[in-house]
Amino acid sequence: MLFTNPYFLFGLFAIAIPIVIHLFNFRKFKKIYFSDTSFLEELKVQTQKYSRLKHLLILSLRILAITALVFAFAQPFLPTKGAQKTIKGKNAVSIFIDNSFSMQSVTDQTRLLDLAKNKAKEIIGAYSNSDEFQLLTHDFDGKHQHLFSKDEFLKLLDEIDITASVRKLPEIIKRQQDALSLSPQANKVIYIISDFQKSISNFENIKSDSSFSAFLIPLIPQKNNNLFIDSCWFDSPVLQLNKTVKLNVKITNSSETAFEKVPVKLMINGKQRAVASIDIKEKEDQTIKLSYNITENGIQNGVIEITDYPIVYDDKYYFSYNVAVNIPILIINGNEESQYLSKLYKLDSVFSVSNYNEKNIDFSAFNNKDFIILNGLKSISSGLTQELKKFTINGGSLAIFPASNIDFESYKLLSTTLNIDTYEQKDSTDTKVEELNLQNPIYGDVFEKIPENIDLPSVFSFYTFNKNQLSRKDFLLKMLNGKDFLTSTKSGKGIIYQSSVPLETNWSNFPRHAIFVPTLFNMAMQSQQSYKLSYTIGNDEPIRIKNINLNGEETMLLKGEQKGFEIIPEHKNIDNQIDISFHNQIKQAGNYHLYKGNQQITDISFNYDRNESRLEFYTSDEIQKIIKDNLLSNYKLIETKNKNLGELIKEINQGIKLWKLFIILALGFLLAEAIIIRFWR
Repeated sequence: MLFTNPYFLFGLFAIAIPIVIHLFNFRKFKKIYFSDTSFLEELKVQTQKYSRLKHLLILSLRILAITALVFAFAQPFLPTKGAQKTIKGKNAVSIFIDNSFSMQSVTDQTRLLDLAKNKAKEIIGAYSNSDEFQLLTHDFDGKHQHLFSKDEFLKLLDEIDITASVRKLPEIIKRQQDALSLSPQANKVIYIISDFQKSISNFENIKSDSSFSAFLIPLIPQKNNNLFIDSCWFDSPVLQLNKTVKLNVKITNSSETAFEKVPVKLMINGKQRAVASIDIKEKEDQTIKLSYNITENGIQNGVIEITDYPIVYDDKYYFSYNVAVNIPILIINGNEESQYLSKLYKLDSVFSVSNYNEKNIDFSAFNNKDFIILNGLKSISSGLTQELKKFTINGGSLAIFPASNIDFESYKLLSTTLNIDTYEQKDSTDTKVEELNLQNPIYGDVFEKIPENIDLPSVFSFYTFNKNQLSRKDFLLKMLNGKDFLTSTKSGKGIIYQSSVPLETNWSNFPRHAIFVPTLFNMAMQSQQSYKLSYTIGNDEPIRIKNINLNGEETMLLKGEQKGFEIIPEHKNIDNQIDISFHNQIKQAGNYHLYKGNQQITDISFNYDRNESRLEFYTSDEIQKIIKDNLLSNYKLIETKNKNLGELIKEINQGIKLWKLFIILALGFLLAEAIIIRFWR
């Protein structure tokens, strides 16, 4: 037993007062005359014995009454398991309430979010009006970064609702620490009220910190079955008009129950384009393919939908993509234009080709191109080298077809700058292309079946390459002698294609060979900027849009399909590109339209975080074990069961208070004394 005010124990010296009184016994004696004294001695002995017992009982009761009263003023308490030191002074208290989608579950016919709000009210009831409070949710609103009074806290508490945003547990605790660090109070306490879903409760990234005390309050939901669409992607990154594409859809069953014949629908621009059904076992992921024909170019909006109950927020998956209307190509020529390139790209209206002589290059035109071809350049200037580096880093594709008499030093500078292989020397040995790389996207969908004796280009002369150790090269065509004929190298966000021969027939028959057309065609098609099909709400990653310039007071505008939704996102101009950030402004899943003024630029799709769809939660025993294994000494688990959380917190902070018990005991002792004095004759 410990005491809040131990100095009051000096009051125990008051016990001496009744002892002194009883020792000296200040009673006045009264004479009584008897006519017959034969029984006087016996009566005297008996009366003296009972009188002494009575006086000792009264003395004991008075001593006990004084002792109990002194103890009551000293405020004794029994420390509970894991109790903190007695709180003195003001407190700074941060309370996190999990308001993610999983908190829509119920327990005992009460929604978990409503239960969490009630727990928060019980918590602040354990503190005084002079203490400071922070309220935090997954939204990370700016107003929740400050400390408030009790009344202000309760007003904010009533405003909390379910959100699509999801934060990891270490991120939440860091936010709470940041808010508490602004308070001058020495006592800093953190409370986390959550269902502790495993997908966001990464305890292993939390570190013990003695500057605050943390209490974890788990809310146990009822078990629910859930089937959800996890993600989708196309087999090919290049989407062309009038071509059949295959959309992969990953569906996850996070429950203990199997599902049969679940319908899966695909809608493109509001029209149903594919339908399928799946059987999926418990705790299983399954990927299905939905095939359809692309009949329109431009921006396309898609929705994949399944039917599931009772959790429905993840039954739709939104995505959007662009089928190129125009692919701008820039060809930089040496002495003359290549008839092979000009004829090839005139075959399809989707290509828009511009030819420049190496002596008359407009570097500003690079910003509006997807694909640049260097054709027959003898030497490459340092200025052109730097512009090509910037172009490929930002996602552009570059193809290099050297001249028949190149300046090796200038090409070496280009290779070093772009981290590609260096042209070493000319080799006039006759050979032949022996192998093509079917794993590369350039040839991935060109051949249904390759004949055993396929005719590949003949080579009469070629440049050898000196390998750059920093390059991420992949061969496209390889010769019989093992040398590379055509390579593909990733550079920044772009791709660089490097040929060992010029586009001249005295070096090889490649320009006139059948493989030339699909090779150069797919190089151009692969140069399209590929945007992600969708983004996750709450993940504040910037989205980069190419070939956009804002002039004057022009601004970007995002419009939603829901009525009245319009926002101006934060955007930054960077080298003819725009980085857009939304900073938690998107709350609802769907397809959104991005405008530059009145001109629609593209569509951006957002989906709810699928981590919330995995209904797996830590139990109290598991949390206790994690706290112990990770040495999180300042973290404690509170299991309320049927008790009031506020009372439990008082017990944890101050132990079990006993002053009321000692007041009752003091009154009891005084009452017993009065009864003895009144009725003991």
